[in-house]
Amino acid sequence: MNSAINTNPDELTPTSAPELARMVEENAAGRRRPLLPVGGRTALQFGYAATEPVTIVATSELSRVIDYPARDMTVTVEAGLRVEELQKLLKNEGQRLPVDVAQAHRATLGGAIATNTSGPGRFGHGTLRDYVIGISAVDGTGRLFSAGGRVVKNVAGYDLCKLLIGSLGTLAIITQVTLKLRPLAEKLQIEWITVDALDRIDDALAKLLASQTRPVALEVLNPKAAWQVRSESQQDLPTDRFVLCVAFEGSEREVNWQAETLRNELARSELAESTSLAGDGAKKLCKALIEYQAASDDPLTFQATLPPSQTIEFVAAATEAGIALQAHAGNGVIVGHLADDCSSPEQALAILTPLRRLAERSGGALVVHNCEPEWKLALPVFGTLSAPAGLMQRMKQAFDPHSLLNPGRFA
Repeated sequence: MNSAINTNPDELTPTSAPELARMVEENAAGRRRPLLPVGGRTALQFGYAATEPVTIVATSELSRVIDYPARDMTVTVEAGLRVEELQKLLKNEGQRLPVDVAQAHRATLGGAIATNTSGPGRFGHGTLRDYVIGISAVDGTGRLFSAGGRVVKNVAGYDLCKLLIGSLGTLAIITQVTLKLRPLAEKLQIEWITVDALDRIDDALAKLLASQTRPVALEVLNPKAAWQVRSESQQDLPTDRFVLCVAFEGSEREVNWQAETLRNELARSELAESTSLAGDGAKKLCKALIEYQAASDDPLTFQATLPPSQTIEFVAAATEAGIALQAHAGNGVIVGHLADDCSSPEQALAILTPLRRLAERSGGALVVHNCEPEWKLALPVFGTLSAPAGLMQRMKQAFDPHSLLNPGRFA
């Protein structure tokens, strides 16, 4: 898959936030070349491609740990730190950032925040919006600013933290972040439940949402996706039907009780087969579920968001269209990969248009996350943006008046 970067651009690699601020300020006051902030370069295809030469601003050298008061369950780090490196540090203290990030060995915290990435665990643990309590960034004029703080009680600037999450680097370049943490779970167990018909999954989901149990993930896979996840995890699991994955975390006693309660609650749902995985098998399956949402060699990857009650209808329509599909069913977030025989943007548009209409009809959206750059000329990558255009323009004007940060990413 080609990069979103267009023609041998220059590259800046600042080693500190003040140095980054100086670079951006000099650019704004001088040649005003468009700037493309990058972290681990795992999501460069997200959004529209740059239409003119850009200067890359790499945050790879902004990777220091600033403060880690483990007893306070917070950590402050620079935005270029790899997610995997952060998790290794936290594990030494029996802690973690419970947000799923694909390609964590490459992805940086700044990139994860800029794209608002999440995964199966968002059902039980939430998203980065629930964990970012402080943030520092450089805007398009070179102004270095901060919001929030290093302690959980300090919520000053909370809305500004939220504003930068998911902004794709179009408002400011994130330099530092303070995060809330959680303890590591003692045990992870995943129930892999095969189901003959989607309406039975719908019934099972309704029971789970009213359950005494507290799953951290509720995943639905169609057979194509189930086969790919099974292969990636190297676990012996059935994949000839639709699959409902239910994950539990906690102490040994808590997880065992929840798994047994789940089996009792779903006893009358006429589910075909259930397989329990714990220990290393559960960890491998969890990783495969997280990695499945990443861009792959498929011609196009999209994400749809819609009310959870509409998830199964969307899954049915997309499966009929030949799409491999993973749904975070408790949240109404769906990741789809088009089949290899989709060879043109016109063909992709014909497949996606009825699905986008289905999502937007219920107040949702369908966003293309990954495809060839030239395809984007024929595809509405973001569909109908939910935020009013005037509001987005005012925010862009306030943070980046010369439109130098990732210009054209949203349009």
